[in-house]
Order: sequence, then C-alpha cells, then structure tokens
Amino acid sequence: MLENFFASYFDLSGLILCPVLGSIILLFIPNSAIRLIRFIGLCVSLLTFLYSLVLWIKFDPSTAKFQFVESVRWLPYENIHLYMGLDGLSLFFVILTTFLIPICILVGWSGMRSNGKEYIIAFLICEFLMIAVFCMLDLLLFYVFFESVLIPMFSKGGREAFGRRGSLVRQHSISGRTTEPHIFFWWEGVWGSRQRKIKAAYQFFLYTLLGSVFMLLAILLILLQTGTTDLQILLTTEFSERRQILLWIAFFASFAVKVPMVPVHIWLPEAHVEAPTAGSVILAGILLKLGTYGFLRFSIPMFPEATLCFTPFIYTLSAIAIIYTSLTTLRQIDLKKIIAYSSVAHMNLVTIALFLCVGVLYDRHKTRLVRYYGGLVSTMPNFSTIFLFFTLANMSLPGTSSFIGEFLILVGAFQRNSLVATLAALGMILGAAYSLWLYNRVVSGNLKPDFLQKFSDLNGREVFIFLPFLVGVVWMGIYPKVFLDCMHTSVSNLVQHGQFH
Repeated sequence: MLENFFASYFDLSGLILCPVLGSIILLFIPNSAIRLIRFIGLCVSLLTFLYSLVLWIKFDPSTAKFQFVESVRWLPYENIHLYMGLDGLSLFFVILTTFLIPICILVGWSGMRSNGKEYIIAFLICEFLMIAVFCMLDLLLFYVFFESVLIPMFSKGGREAFGRRGSLVRQHSISGRTTEPHIFFWWEGVWGSRQRKIKAAYQFFLYTLLGSVFMLLAILLILLQTGTTDLQILLTTEFSERRQILLWIAFFASFAVKVPMVPVHIWLPEAHVEAPTAGSVILAGILLKLGTYGFLRFSIPMFPEATLCFTPFIYTLSAIAIIYTSLTTLRQIDLKKIIAYSSVAHMNLVTIALFLCVGVLYDRHKTRLVRYYGGLVSTMPNFSTIFLFFTLANMSLPGTSSFIGEFLILVGAFQRNSLVATLAALGMILGAAYSLWLYNRVVSGNLKPDFLQKFSDLNGREVFIFLPFLVGVVWMGIYPKVFLDCMHTSVSNLVQHGQFH
C-alpha cells in the first residue's frame, strides 16, 4: 500500500514544482517579515530534499531505463516535447542539489537583512532550474534550462543583504577599503564581498554564454538532420564520423567552460573569491558538475567515435589541470583561492565543506588572507577539529569519500593509460602538500592579536550545517555500495553503448 501511495503522489513534476511554489508564496510576504521568510524558505527546501529521497527509495537500480518518465507535448509541430526522467547517472545529481539548497539557506541565516526574500527566492529558482537540467531528456529543452541557470545569477540590485541594513557600502576590517557595486551577480553582487565582483560576474557570464552558442548551433544542426531532439531517439541515431567530430567540438566548447577545464578555468577563482559562502557552496557543489553531467549524458553516448578520437586530448588537458592547478594552489595566499584551485583539480563533497570552513572564518574576521591567521587551535578548538577532518579528507584519507572516488578514477584510468594515471596520482601528492600547508598556517603557530582580536568557536547552527557533511563523507568512504549500486547499471549501459557504436 505504501509503494502504491508513493507511486501515485510522488513524481518528477512534483519535485520540480516544489521550489517554484515556494518562491511564489514568498512573493506575497513583506520584506519586513524576515523570520517568516527564512522559515518558509527552509521548510520548502527541506521538503524538496525529502521528496528527492522518496524518489531514491522508489528507484529501481536493476534497470538502465529512465524511470519516473513524464512527457508533455510542448512544440508538437517541431517534434519537441517536454520529456523528463531519471536514471542512475542523474539521480544523485538531483539529490545533491536538493541537499545543498537548505545548507545554503542556513549559511546565510544570520546575515539576511533587507534583501533576504530575494536571497531565498534566488536559491529556490536556481534549485528548480538545476533539477530540471538533470531531469530533462530533450536536448533543446536541456539547453534552455542549462543556460537559464544564468538568469538568477545576473541581475541589477540596489542594496546589499550582507552588511548594514540598506547600506551599499561594505567596510573591510583588515584592509579598510570600501566597495560600491552597481551591477550585481545575485551572489557576487548583492551578496558578494569585494570590488572586483563586476569583473567576476562578466567573466562567468561571457565565458559560459560564448561556449553555449556553439552548442545551440549544434543542436539546431541535429534537429535539421534528424527531425527531433528527443534523447531516446538520438541515442539510436548514428551520425557520420565527420559529423560526430563537428558536434562533439561544439558540445565540448559549452561543457568544458562549466567544468571548468584548463585553459577555460580563469573565471572560477575570481567567481569563488567574490562570492559569499553560500554562493561558493552552490557553485562548487552543483554548477561545476553541470559540464561533467553534459559529457556523460550527451557527448559520450551520442558521439562515441568522436569521443574515442578526442580521448588523448582529454587525457592531456586533465593531466595538465591536475598538476598545474595543484602547483598554483601552493602559491596562493587567499583562503578561497586555495580551495577554488583545489576544486579544479578534483571535485568532491569535501571541497564544499572546505568552502564552509572558510566562510566561518570570514564571517568572524572579514579577511581571507592566510597571513592574518594562526594559532586558532587554542581559540577555536571545535572548528580546528572539523577543519582537520575535512583537510585529511581532501587528501583522500582512506575511509573518506574522496579516497573512494579518486581510487576508482585512478583504477579506471590505469586500465586505459598508465601514464595518465601516474600523472593524476601525482596530483594527490601535491594536494596533500597544499592541504597540510594551509592547515598548518591557519590552525597552528601563534595567535596574531594585531590583526584578529575577537574569537568565537562554532555555534549550534554552524555545527548543524557541518554535521551532514561529516556523515556523508564517512558514509561514502566506508560503505559506498549504497550509492554505487544505483549507478552501476546505468554506467555499464553507457560504456556498452559506446563500445557498440
């Protein structure tokens, strides 16, 4: 009976509409009722997360077919339909999205002021768009939602939510500088932190938009050739090798910027530095994975011959990225840039938690420069312990999620190319070097009272935010079978599909 209830009332359209309905409700609440706004936003995001967990429970890991499939005739004369579904590749991307949104709301809980309603609505709208991206099985509509994620990020604003009420000026306690933004990224402008936010906003917007133009042209070419953008049909369509190469390059131009891959990664460190903690969390946790998902969902299965042709090219770029970004990280003096370059070398759950750690320090001392910190183990022992755990996890300590992920990647890479696997393993050594260096500079040594006067350890809200990351990292590191079983059949089908072609 319980399964019939879930099957009748829990579907993808309900999951996608949850944050939309929450945003509509918030529109009718006055800005002055900030407590009610925060409460509703958090409840809606938690409800969406629980909804996604129900879909996980209902998910059948024994089949590679798309599940919870829904179809709506959108442009029937052009053979374009609103076609949605989940498989083992997209399921955990959706769950990760719904998991991080309540975390982002809690991170900005105490700092919300006059623009608190816009802050929460922006996150809920972004959640709706990202879930739609991972569920969409029509190529053209995937592109629409893929690019629509930029909409809540680039806007014009008038007041800053983090800082004094109604003030447009933020005073930096260490440098003494003030910043006065005019055009706003929703996290980098209205809720950003430095004067270069405008440059970072335009870098991200223009990089991603320029790459996506080629992808749009490729989709139109596919539509003209096949008469459809339905992924299920396109997976059974064979393109000529020359056409595959052309289309693969066009898709690569869009997805590589989103990953981001070297050398189109320049926008990422600046975006992280200018973003508040919640912005960095959603950027590292979800937005950077959109490109990787695009490669897995479209480029590899649709253009297998072109993928095989460009495999050495991808190997080379990836090996360069691992070594280059790791060496660059060793030279950084900004806490956020250190974690940002680390996220280029490897994307995982730990990177999100490290951005949260940096946010804890910045909220208290309003600086990210490493030279101002030291001796925090004596004033913030609880923070130092949690920071140590995630630092070790970032070094791929056995028993953590990073170890499982990087071990599986290296084993797979070694089977195909031992040289690439060796170079990738070198990145783990360099990662340990900059992780230990960062922890030693921030936590060990002597206090620097000339720069930092007031100290306070983690509060209850911050401990509650870190707790699910602690559980997730250990759970995935000790018992990854729960997650791998759901993905195994879909991944095997992806590999076999490429080999078949």
